Amino acid sequence: MKIMFVCHGNICRSPMAEFILKDLLEKNGIAHLHEVASSAVSSEELGNPVYASAKRELAKHGISCEGKRAVQLQRSDYDKYDLFLAMDNSNLIHMCRIFPIDPKHKVHLLLEFAGENGGEIADPWYNENFEKAYEEIEAGCRGLLDTLLNK
Repeated sequence: MKIMFVCHGNICRSPMAEFILKDLLEKNGIAHLHEVASSAVSSEELGNPVYASAKRELAKHGISCEGKRAVQLQRSDYDKYDLFLAMDNSNLIHMCRIFPIDPKHKVHLLLEFAGENGGEIADPWYNENFEKAYEEIEAGCRGLLDTLLNK
């Protein structure tokens, strides 16, 4: 399965999700079966590395995101990926502008996989709570992992 995580700038939440899921897939011996990436709905951070606080939070959990640079979600990505996971409703709205139609129902909130319909992950860029963002993202990724393992 090809999975794309999406947030506003692709420097905090979506790269955290990308590397958390990659770590979980690796630890479960199924990384080779899945492609995981992340992108932004905006263009303002393009080419920038993962935000230092997000990078530090990942490192606290033994996860590296070295080399990741922000990229923007493209309309052509719809045919390349099986699942698009947004961090919040604002991301969903912007994704609907990029993908005006979603006939295959590929677009979801990440926290739907944590059993929280409509749940949003607050942007730590604004609240500086990277620990809470990590916990919520990890919960969503663990729920997604369970779904992948049970397919």
